[in-house]
Amino acid sequence: MSEDKKGNNYAIGHLAKSAGLTPRTIRYYEERGLLDSIKRVEGGRRVYTDDDLRRLKFIKRLKLLGLTLAEMEELAEIYWIDRTNRKVLPRLMELLDHHCEETDSRIKSLTKLKGEIREYRERIRTKLTNVQD
Repeated sequence: MSEDKKGNNYAIGHLAKSAGLTPRTIRYYEERGLLDSIKRVEGGRRVYTDDDLRRLKFIKRLKLLGLTLAEMEELAEIYWIDRTNRKVLPRLMELLDHHCEETDSRIKSLTKLKGEIREYRERIRTKLTNVQD
């Protein structure tokens, strides 16, 4: 693909491979407003830039950290109002704090479940030992 002043232009297939996503996922993110700088060339074919690739990698990272697409859309809306991260970053911190609390809660629940599973296994083991005797 051709070079422009911002860097490379990518076809959706190449972008998808570089970002570790499917073309369908990229189109979905576009529909949701998470990608907004999409350019089109003759014939209406989409082309993507290095900025789009960075944004997709950032979206993947936020998903890994537990943010929902709705939360990412909220952050994007905040960004587009001021075109700065000044208000985005405090909100992102709030969301990350919330997800940390949820993760801690899930860990506690799973730890409790693990203990219950072990206790139940031990009761079954005891019953099996008694049946074999």
